Amino acid sequence: MSEILPCPKCNSEFTYLQDYLMVCSQCFYEWDSSQKITEDKILDANGNELQSGDSVVVIRDLPVKGAPKPVKAGTKVKNIRLNFDSDHNIDCKIESFGAMALKSEVVKKA
Repeated sequence: MSEILPCPKCNSEFTYLQDYLMVCSQCFYEWDSSQKITEDKILDANGNELQSGDSVVVIRDLPVKGAPKPVKAGTKVKNIRLNFDSDHNIDCKIESFGAMALKSEVVKKA
């Protein structure tokens, strides 16, 4: 990648490429330069845009701290809520686990 991108967090133009990550010299935010930075959009593992109220399917086993068993791959989660302020950007309720926050990278749109 030859083009230097502005920081998505503080919009500073003083960024540089370090290994495979872009780094902002002003706020020290790091992001993957190969992924498309999208504001107001949350994408699933396949690149599909997610909306609040969608149903998703977990694509891999997820260990849950304090629970005797993981959330299994293939578990369907209905009526998700999107949270743009956190890296765990999906709030949901999973049967037999209760309220959880998931990363959009571990789900696909149902």
